Amino acid sequence: MNTRRDFLKTTGGIALSTWLLPDFARAAKVKDVGIQLYTMRDAMLEDAAGTLKKLAKIGYKELESARSDKGNYYGLTPQEVKSITKDLGLTMRSGHVHVDDDWQRSVDMAAEIGQEYLVCSSLPLEGQTVDNYKKVADIFSKAAEESQKAGVTFGYHNHDYEFEKDNGQVLYDVLLDNTDPKLVKMEMDLGWVIVTGNDPLAYFDKYPGRFPLWHLKDMKKGEPVSTEFGKGQISVQKMLDNARKAGMKYFFVEQEEYTDSPLASARYNYDYLMNL
Repeated sequence: MNTRRDFLKTTGGIALSTWLLPDFARAAKVKDVGIQLYTMRDAMLEDAAGTLKKLAKIGYKELESARSDKGNYYGLTPQEVKSITKDLGLTMRSGHVHVDDDWQRSVDMAAEIGQEYLVCSSLPLEGQTVDNYKKVADIFSKAAEESQKAGVTFGYHNHDYEFEKDNGQVLYDVLLDNTDPKLVKMEMDLGWVIVTGNDPLAYFDKYPGRFPLWHLKDMKKGEPVSTEFGKGQISVQKMLDNARKAGMKYFFVEQEEYTDSPLASARYNYDYLMNL
């Protein structure tokens, strides 16, 4: 016969075990979905404000820009970006630029908008050697110090070539090992990591908390081509289950090739995330 004490023990145990479960085990819904605007690159160049309105209507909340032929923000000024995004309930969290002669200007514009992050989208020096990557690490450290003064955090976005080796060392690891984790953050492009035969989770284990930004991207099996979520080789659910270990704060959906149109893919990917 069950007593009140047995009942309290049982229900208390359930409550405690639920409390101890990781976030994903509580069936938490995905929210505050971001998108890398390179996904909509042509549309952003043609009609930036109109394209942002369409993305907001789908449900996207967070944005990451990418330098284009019209500048860092598709021809928009920082004040225009602030006004448009505020009206649409969007937030420009990050932006892709280069560490070049315009670096300080990029920092100033990001600070004016109120971005949290400014991300270098490609290596400032060519050369697939350990020595070159150490030089790049020094450049990143200096750039990070400059952006920090403006209240903006520096990050670096990987592709596939960073996972090549020189003298037995993975070049991406050289960047991680030769930069200050407090200054230089990493935006992991999950798709490119998986294409190279590497496991993002292994990096989350080895460098916990180092990846506050993600590009959430699926890739076709057997070829380096992006596709909609669930149609490729990445387990989106598995990645999100390990967000805390990675230190992920924001993720941005990115797709470079499309089954239909960029907007249709953006809508498909958003709906996929809402159904997890």
